[in-house]
Order: sequence, then C-alpha cells, then structure tokens
Amino acid sequence: MDLGFAEEMESFLKQCSESGDSAYNAMKSVLEKLEDPKSRGGARIFLANLHKRFHSQESSQECFDTYHFRIHDALLGDFEGYQERKKLTMMEIPSIFIPEDWSYTFYEGLNRHPNSMFKDKTVAELGCGNGWISIALAEKWSPLKVYGLDINPRAVKVAWINLYLNALDENGLPIYDEEQKTLLDRVEFYESDLLAYCRDHKIELDRIVGCIPQILNPNPEAMSKMITENASEEFLYSLSNYCALQGFVEDQFGLGLIARAVEEGISVIKPMGIMIFNIGGRPGQGVCNRLFERRGVRLTKLWQTKIMQAADTDITALVEIEKNSRHHFEFFMGLVGDQPICARTAWAYVMSGGRISHALSVYSCQLRQPNQVKTIFDFLKNGFQEISNSLDLSFDDDAVADEKIPFLAYLASVLKENSFFPYEPPAGSMRFRNLIAGFMRIYHHLPLTTDNVVVFPSRAVAIENALRLFSPRLAVVDEHLTRHLPKQWLTSLAVEGTPDENPGEDVLTVIEAPRQSDLMIELIKKLKPQVVITGMAHFEAVTSSAFEHLLNTTRDIGSRLFLDISDHLELSSLPGSNGVLKYLSGNALPSHAAILCGLIKNQVYSDLEVAFVISEEETIFDALSKTVELLEGHTALFSQYYYGRLFHELLAFQLADRHPPAQRECKNVESTEMIGFASSAISTLNDAELFISKPKNSSLIHMDVDQSFLPIPSAVKAAIFESFSRQNMVESETDVKTGIQQFIKRNYGLPADNSAEFIFGDSALVLFNKMVLCCIQEGGTLFFPAGSNGTYVSAAKFLKADIVMVPTRFEEGFKLTEKTLGSMLGKAKRPWVYISGPTINPTGLLYSNKEIWEILSVCAKFGARALIDTSFSGLEFETDGWHGWNLEDNLSKLKCPDPSFCVSILGGLSFEMLTGGLEFGFLVLNQSLLIDAFYTFPGLSKPHSTVKYAIKKLLGLREQKAGNLAEAIAEQKKVLKYRFNRMKETLKDCGWDVVDCYSGVSMVAKPSGAYEAKLKDSNIREAILQATGLCINSGSWTGISGYCRFIISLEESEFERALECIVSFKKSALGN
Repeated sequence: MDLGFAEEMESFLKQCSESGDSAYNAMKSVLEKLEDPKSRGGARIFLANLHKRFHSQESSQECFDTYHFRIHDALLGDFEGYQERKKLTMMEIPSIFIPEDWSYTFYEGLNRHPNSMFKDKTVAELGCGNGWISIALAEKWSPLKVYGLDINPRAVKVAWINLYLNALDENGLPIYDEEQKTLLDRVEFYESDLLAYCRDHKIELDRIVGCIPQILNPNPEAMSKMITENASEEFLYSLSNYCALQGFVEDQFGLGLIARAVEEGISVIKPMGIMIFNIGGRPGQGVCNRLFERRGVRLTKLWQTKIMQAADTDITALVEIEKNSRHHFEFFMGLVGDQPICARTAWAYVMSGGRISHALSVYSCQLRQPNQVKTIFDFLKNGFQEISNSLDLSFDDDAVADEKIPFLAYLASVLKENSFFPYEPPAGSMRFRNLIAGFMRIYHHLPLTTDNVVVFPSRAVAIENALRLFSPRLAVVDEHLTRHLPKQWLTSLAVEGTPDENPGEDVLTVIEAPRQSDLMIELIKKLKPQVVITGMAHFEAVTSSAFEHLLNTTRDIGSRLFLDISDHLELSSLPGSNGVLKYLSGNALPSHAAILCGLIKNQVYSDLEVAFVISEEETIFDALSKTVELLEGHTALFSQYYYGRLFHELLAFQLADRHPPAQRECKNVESTEMIGFASSAISTLNDAELFISKPKNSSLIHMDVDQSFLPIPSAVKAAIFESFSRQNMVESETDVKTGIQQFIKRNYGLPADNSAEFIFGDSALVLFNKMVLCCIQEGGTLFFPAGSNGTYVSAAKFLKADIVMVPTRFEEGFKLTEKTLGSMLGKAKRPWVYISGPTINPTGLLYSNKEIWEILSVCAKFGARALIDTSFSGLEFETDGWHGWNLEDNLSKLKCPDPSFCVSILGGLSFEMLTGGLEFGFLVLNQSLLIDAFYTFPGLSKPHSTVKYAIKKLLGLREQKAGNLAEAIAEQKKVLKYRFNRMKETLKDCGWDVVDCYSGVSMVAKPSGAYEAKLKDSNIREAILQATGLCINSGSWTGISGYCRFIISLEESEFERALECIVSFKKSALGN
C-alpha cells in the first residue's frame, strides 16, 4: 500500500472512530466515489485494502467496536455461482440488521429452487438490509433484475457499497458472467416501505422474496417519527424491525408487517408470479398458514428448522395475548425439544435459566386465481383496507373457491367502477337475462333472447305471481311446490262441478297433485284446471316423452302449463341430459306453456335463490314483467350478480357464433281456449304507469322510479363487500332486529314492546303487498290519500283490494286531515289507512308530529288499522319548524281507542342509508291477530343473510354516527336541497306550478293552463317521453289531478340532461 493510500485510510478510520454517524458519513463518501466510473476502481481497491487490514475474525470485531463498521466474508457453503465463488464480501454497520439465523435459513429455502425459479426473472427482495441475499441471488441465478428494497435509508447505501464490493474484483475491475453482465446490470437498491418503489414505478414482478421480522411488541408511535438517514442509530435499527402496528388482524400475533407485504405483493406480482417469505413459527403453524390462505394464496413449505430465541427478546407481550385469548404461541425447550410449549411456559423456563427456540419456515406462495385475487385487492387498497380483516379466501374445497373468488372479483370491480347502481328493468337485469339466454343457446341450443326471460326472487314467488296474474278458478300444483302458497288457496274447495258455498267470492283453489306425470295427467283430465304448475320426476326428466304428454294434455284441456325444471338444470360445462330442453331445442315452446326454474344450486350459499320463467309468448313476458314490478319491485340485485357470474364463467371461454342457430319446428296446433289474465290484472296493468323499456339506440332518463342514483358512500360499499367476503357468519352477525328497534325509536319515537313482531323482506313493497292481502282477508277497506305512491295503489288494485281514495287539497299540502279522514272512516267497515310519512311520497312534504297525532286520533276513534310507511323518509333537507315525530307520546295520549285500532310501521333503508341497489324492508306489527294473518301468506321475498349482515353493519355505523356515513348522508341532503331548487326554478321558468318540497327524492308539479290547452293530463307522460326521452309520472300515478312526479336523485349528468329535456319540451309544446 503506497503512502497516499495509507494516509487516506488513517483519515477514514479517524472519522469512523468518532461515532456511528461519522462512520456512516465516511461510507457515503466512499459510495460517491464508487458511483463515479472515473473513481470507481480506486474506491474498490481502497475497500480491498481496508478489508485486508481487518481480515481476521478478532480484528473484524475490533473494527466494528472501534470504527462502527466491518467488512467480512459471508461464507455460503456449497453455493456455486458462475464465478464459483464460495463467499461474498459484505460491509455491515450498527444501524442495520446484521445477517443472522433468520436470513441464512431464508437463503437455504431459496437455495432449494431450481435455476428456472429466478433465471431471467424480475425479482424484488423486501427488507434487503445490507443486500447480501439480493446479491447472492443475482450471482447464482442470473435474474433479469433484482430490486433490493429497505425502509432504512442507511441500509440502502450500505447495500450499494456491497454491490460494488462484489461486482468488482480487488483490483477494481468488473466481474462478468456468462452473459457478459456484471452484478451492476442485475441488481439495484432503493429506499422503499415494502413494495412502494415497485408500485409507484409500475414495476411488475415475477418473484418477491422477503425475510421479514415479526414484531413481538409493536410500538404504534415508532413510525410517527421522521424517517431520515440522519435519525439516531437506535431508531434506524428499530425501523428495520418495523415496530409499528400495520392495521391487520395479524398484528396481534406479530405478523402484521408480513400480512401487509403479502397484500402489497398481490398488487405488483405477475399473475403466475411467486412470493417467498420467511416466517417464524411462534404464533403457531395454523396462524402462519392462515395469514396466506385467507388472502387467496396457495402455500408450499420449502424449508423448516429451529432457531434459538434471541436472549434479549421480551416475550411478555405474547404471554399477555395468551392470558386474554384462547390462542397459544409455540416455543420449544432448546433445539432438541419436539413438543411445543406456550409463551407462558416458555417465559417461566427462560426466567429459570433455560433457553428456548422456535420454528422458522420458508414458504413459497402463489395466487390460486391470480387475476381475480388481484382485482379483489386492487379494490380493497382504494379506501377499503379496513375490511380486509374480514376477507377469507381459504377454502377446503376447490369447487367453492372456483365459484366464490370470481364472484368477489366481479363484485369488487362493480363497486370500484360504479358510483351508484344502475336502474335495472323489473323483469331482471339485462345482463343477467342475457347470460341465461346465452347459456340456453350455447349448452341446450334454445334460440332465446332477453325478451324470453323474466327473473323472480324465488321459485315460490314466481308461482304465486303467475297464479295472481291469471287468477284461475282452479289450479293443479305439484305437491312439492305448494309449501309457500297462501293457506286459503290450499283449503278452498271451489272445484268445478261442486256446489259453491260463496258464489260471490273470488276464490282461487289449488289442488295438490303428485309429481309423477301419469298421475298428474289423470288429475288434469278429471279436474280440468285453468292452470297447471308441476315439476318432473328424475326418471321422467331424462327424455322428452313425459313433457310432450303434459304439453298435449294441457293444450287439449285448455290449461296454462308452468313446468318447473329447477331440479334438472345443471350449471355445468357438461350438463346432463334434460328431456325438456332437448325437446325445446327442436320445437318452439307452445304459447300456453312456460318453463320455470329456481336457481339454488351453488357451492357457497344454500339459501341464495333466484328464479326465472321462460316464455316465447310476448304477451306472457310483458304481463309477467309488469306483475313482478307491482308485487316485488325488483329481484335482489346481488343475487342476480351472483348467479350471473356462474353463467358468465360457463360462457366466457366459448367462441361466439360457433354453433348455427337450431332449426325448430313450429307446430300450428289448434288448442282449446285458454284462460286469459284476470280482469283486475288487465285493467291495472293497462292503467298503471310502469317501467318504460329503452327503445333501441336511445337513452331514457328515469325520473319515474323510486331509486337514488346519487353516489353510494364508501361505508355502504364496504359493508356490501364484507358481507360476501365473510365465511361462517354466525346468526348474531345477521340479526338486525335490535338495530331496527333502535332505528325506529330514534327516528320516530316508537319503542317496540316485547310482543311486537319484526318481519323483514327484500323491500318495503313486498311487505306492503302482504299487508294488503291481510286487509283483503279480513274484508277491510284500504284508504289511500290522494297524493300517494302510485305503484303502491296499483299493486293494491292488482291484488283486488277494496280501495277508497281520500281527497286532499293543495292548501293543506295534499296531506290527510283529521276532518276529511274522519268523515270517510265513519262509513267504512274494517278500515285500513295507508300513511306515507314523515316524508310523503310523492310530494316530498312532511307530516308534523301534531298532524300525525291528529290522523292517528281519527284512526283510533274508528278502529282503523294505520299502516305508516316510513320507507321514503330519512332525507329531510328543509326542517325549519319541523321537529320530528314522537309516536310513543302520541299513542299514549289517545283516549279509549277502538280495540281494532293498531299502528304498523313499514320501512326501508335504501334512501336513508343511501344503499342504492341494496334494498331491505322491515315491518313492525303490534297486534297478535294481524301477526297471525300475515303468516298465512308465506311466499315472502326475504333478504339474504349477506344483506342482513350489511344492513346490521350500516345500522351500527349510523348509531355510532361514524364519520364517513354520517358525512355522506349530510352531503346528500345538501345535494337534494340544491336539486329541488334547480328543478323548481327550471319548471317555473317553463310554466309549471311547483309544490314546495322539504324531504326525500321526489317532488310534484303541475303544467300550467298553456300546456293543458294542448295536452290532457292523461297523456302528459307520453308526450314528454316521445319529445325528449324523459320519463316522469303523471297525475294518474300521483292521484292528484294534473300534478306530475319527478325524481331528483339522478346521477349528476342525467339530472342536467333532465333539466334540458324540460326546457326542450316547453319549446316543442308551446313554442318560444
């Protein structure tokens, strides 16, 4: 060594001896020289001389103690790289991790892989420390690139020094491999919190490796300090331990950092990529395995050994966890013990002078369905990290995984991409119906379209709806399909040829029949029913002969046939033989027949059901679509999503138009005259203002539907996703009764007593319709105020209720009044009164506490059953002078009410909780006779457990006034107030008389005389639709002569288009 080198070395060592910080600054100066190609060789020679000066083990330790660094050789045993090196030369400083058993065990696990594992791959190492594993990996396997990442800025600087130490020889010359590349071409180091560098630079990785520490005593405050390379050595060393809670359930086991690494890895790993991690076995193998498996990762254990627990590690935190939970950690007594002991025993053993060890394993991880799992975690990282603890993608059965993971990925993409749920036709989601038709075309060769498929909430609902549509005098129904039909249908004896006990009564009689076709046909021939609903025995469903016999018999008799194939439709890429569908592939479905199918066969949810009816008769399709709209509203959107995904998975890999359309015979056989739709159904369906389907190549604006299209809060999206991501939910997690009790008490001042019955449905509408049936059953008269929801009025008419409309006046806000109601109830027998409140739909006005007390006083006096519909309430945006309701106080002030009087509360949460397409209805009954009557109508569309889980979660957030949800509700009230004022201004400018609105999502207005001169009230809806594509409800829907209903909760751009349509219509109708 020449004199210049000697002086430089002494000056360097003197600076290093001052402190660890000074030593680090000296290292930075060396690194600057290494980074400059001109001075690189000299700097490497300087390091070689420094290494030689402290070459022995004793002198190396003395250097570390005195000069705060050391350079030593890391021996790698049988490791053979292209240069056949047996060692790497490495520098270490006190403020970074020094390689120990953990990292050496990890490298041994990596070493078990063949060359192809890393050859030409893009790799990242997490927590690279001084970089030795990244460098060793690049040296042996020649990857395309290795990114060594560490949160400790000093570690990154030292890693770069070590890279130069091994990329250049002692003479400062590059060391080339067989591809004429050096380690400098293959390895880079960057400061990064886990994979942040790769994520920010959009680097996709083939492999991720990480020897990540467990945190036995997390310190939440550690990360709050500023992370800089000038921080103290102690802080930087603790930073290497990531002493911070990571926000994962695994934090309690010290695995939170590894959990975050896995989730970040999912976002940047290529679909077929592999992650390899070192995991300490202290939490127990089950906990370690679950960390990966619940995130959709397949796990392979590469290597396992035991290492001694560091003597300075405090395990009292683990003892505390065991004390407060049922979990036991795993330690061993020494290295030879094979029976695990818990943390408490281990602590006692250590306190008595013993040494303990724990398992250390190397795991290889690969995503089981990579694209879908990546989609799920991409959704979670965008503001939904808090629900990742509920995610469980671990499945014992691959069939379950293959079904649920794609659905969760689809749900995640829907929730991420949509700020609101689009309005779907009541006949079912267009996408879902198209998938059903596509499945029938591809797998069963039936040339169906979306206009041949009507979706229902369940098979039972479809059957009851069909029977109400036709209202036959007599129906024969398969005994397996009658369980959910109304009790009185099954007990009536009004059969053709028998004396009629009540000739004036409209009776529907259902006769239960055996499923076997020859017995069923014998009954049909004898009883001559107008409607037949049956399934088929399994042995008869294989061929088409039994189906043909049924078709011919019902046609000859003049019976409508609904054939149930639920038990025989297989959602499989290799479906079994189905005689019915085989027949229909070659023959058109006769006009008197329809196919019914309930979808209940899935791998995950035994109680998740959707049904559909297939008809090739346009009038049947239209009538069934309108019937489901009136009686059910919509089939649960997420149930359609779920089964839609199953159909999609079966169709996604099929080539389009590969099979020519089936050639079918159209048999023009004359049939006996069939029963038509019930007269009440025909008149109602013709008069009701129902869904307007979208004409081809045009876009309609729906201001005529009771749905909000305002942005769905993230809390709602989180609750929806969490409800499906959970597994093994217990009953208490889906029990919404307490939440609804609190909701009603807080909102309307009505505590429920112990005798109250809480009933839940898919929507408020389905519960309302059951109450209408109760009214009919007891011979009651249903009073609606003029200015009620037109869909509810039409539904009651469809069900053949005795309806009376109570006049209302503009001067009184089109509200019920004590005087008017009293004058009418006195003339009625068994009166029922429908009240929409506090928010009145459609006017958007509010009943005050005094007004509702006056109405209830009249109801009590005449023994009326009051049905208060709160489902449109909760979005009051103009409340000056309005102080809410106190129903408990109001009811307590009633004097000697008639015994028949009762108050039932009907409600929904889609508006108040801003749930959009997630519908949920509740009904509270307080009278035992009414409760018993309600349950005689069992065919109720009930919310699925996932819906109840989400609703319970949201009710809890609302009760706690959680920020996100509370702020969203407040914001939407502001939006609605602004929207009303904008709409009011536009309508007035265009010559409409507007009724002031204070709450909810709808308002009413009346076209002025100028319009009336040119248009009649009855065709105002049609005129606006034809001129502009804007859908509104006319006065025949609102029940207030001349006043139309407008929904203002549209998506923002649609709302602006609606305003333009109103202006445009004025110009086209009245001119300028």
